[in-house]
Amino acid sequence: MLRALIFDVDGTLAETEDLHRQAFNRAFGQLGLDWHWTPDFYGELLKVMGGKERLAHYIETFHVGEAPALRRRLSEIHDLKTRFYGTLIEDGGLRLRPGIGRLIGEAREAGLQLAVASTTNRANVDGLVRLNFPQGDAPFAVIACGDEAARKKPAPDVFDLALHRLGVAPSEAIALEDSAAGIRSALDAGLPVLATRSRYTASHRLDGAFSAISDLGEPGAPHEHLAGVEWPGGIVTLDGLRDWHAEQSGLPKATPAN
Repeated sequence: MLRALIFDVDGTLAETEDLHRQAFNRAFGQLGLDWHWTPDFYGELLKVMGGKERLAHYIETFHVGEAPALRRRLSEIHDLKTRFYGTLIEDGGLRLRPGIGRLIGEAREAGLQLAVASTTNRANVDGLVRLNFPQGDAPFAVIACGDEAARKKPAPDVFDLALHRLGVAPSEAIALEDSAAGIRSALDAGLPVLATRSRYTASHRLDGAFSAISDLGEPGAPHEHLAGVEWPGGIVTLDGLRDWHAEQSGLPKATPAN
């Protein structure tokens, strides 16, 4: 039986990555660092999972001579970036990607558990949830973040943590991801993966996902099918996910045929 859905955040729940890029650039400017990350360059940096790890990689790769001094400023830079990111979210009213709110609503009504498994930090997740769900109506029973896991994606640690806190087996859940590293992380935790392609993962191969699509789709705005399982009308619904899950488990479909 399908008991839980586990969502990545950046690029999956919402198109957050460019706000992260802008926040990094604001932090660099305020701290007197003559650095500027363009969208194309940031897309390459996103191959390194985790904001602090991404920043460390950039320093070690592009500022080798200054690396010892810059390493000591890593937390200062990243903490300021996190504050700027929070401001950008509040100012810009970042919204959920197509179909996310609808699917979450369907899952909640059906009594499924919902979780987050993300390499971003808890403050970033809380800001996004607070903006998109009324106070006291947060949908996620579990939020597992990168700063709680020993290893970032593509290691499975954060998905393992989410499963443990939910109290469900990997065979009882589906992960929703948008990146190659995220898919690898979920698969290594034993989870089947539904992949949606985001702005910054347009070049990623989404191998391993049982279905790859542009987004979850909405009535009147179907998604683009990329690979794997196709969804009726170009919309991913909870009934559709349950039917696919039941078929994989050898169980009767959740929605009987007419």
